[in-house]
Amino acid sequence: MPSTPRWWWSTNDLATDTDTDDGDGDGPGRRGTAAVVAVEKIAGARAELGGSLTEVADAARRVARTSRTMSLALQAGTHPGQDRPAFDLAADEVELGVGIHGERGISRARYASADELSEMLVTPLVRDLGLGRGSAVLAIVNGLGGAYPLELSIAARGVHRLLTAQGITVARTLVGTYVTSLDMHGFSVTLTPADPDLLKLWDAPVRTPALNW
Repeated sequence: MPSTPRWWWSTNDLATDTDTDDGDGDGPGRRGTAAVVAVEKIAGARAELGGSLTEVADAARRVARTSRTMSLALQAGTHPGQDRPAFDLAADEVELGVGIHGERGISRARYASADELSEMLVTPLVRDLGLGRGSAVLAIVNGLGGAYPLELSIAARGVHRLLTAQGITVARTLVGTYVTSLDMHGFSVTLTPADPDLLKLWDAPVRTPALNW
């Protein structure tokens, strides 16, 4: 029998399994997380320019395939109908690798400064994508539901500093609350390698409740 179809965008969460990146594995593959913002923006722009269904799908798959995301939480979200968070964290603990449906992460770390927390996310992303001096990226700093805009801006500053120090150009940055896990207090960082074609589609006008330029 043919393998079960899988969501074409579910490939960007670095904290989860990689065995279905090519669509041929048996496991669930990586979760889809905040890279879906880039996927939908690029696909929409390609469609607006008159791209065929195949061209739109190819553009979306390319972004999903090349993007990576890592998330962290200072406090879990509380599911509807529940009176306590999905998991407990001590005041000095951070959950690394959380999902957008309230899933626990893959490890815990000690609470640290915003720059140090940002580094916990950026370093594995850079390594997995093979980024280095001369690379360029689209960086999305996404709130998971309970993070304040000021906190996200501070995290984004840290992400920019870390990448710039390694000679990686932050070609575009998006900061805000877009893909959430209810009231989870945390944020994610998504990096997508950027070339002129991708940036042209990213910069194309958009008019939606979430994105508008």
